[in-house]
Amino acid sequence: MSRNRKDFSQRFRSLAHALEALPDDTAVDGEVVALDAAGRPSFNLLQNQASGEYSLVFYLFDLLIFAGVDLTREPLAARRELLHSKLMQRLSAPIRFSETLRAPPAELVPSGA
Repeated sequence: MSRNRKDFSQRFRSLAHALEALPDDTAVDGEVVALDAAGRPSFNLLQNQASGEYSLVFYLFDLLIFAGVDLTREPLAARRELLHSKLMQRLSAPIRFSETLRAPPAELVPSGA
């Protein structure tokens, strides 16, 4: 589901299928990314889905509900730890854990980007 409550399970079938390994009544948050042939993120490919020369990846960064338990009042660090320790081993490609980036933004984004 999108943040606007749109069902994207048909558009992103491979991701929906991979997420079937989640326990019932579990909600995660993340970002769908289209990677070009060189492995670089491409928003244009994601929006247009015009070419078969890309792969989709779903980077998970938050665990909101785990097996029916609402975790939204817990600190983000605790939710991410649960996501990493309790769920990621159940999931496989194209689902990935979004690691915490520990660098200033200027180092993460190339100049001129």
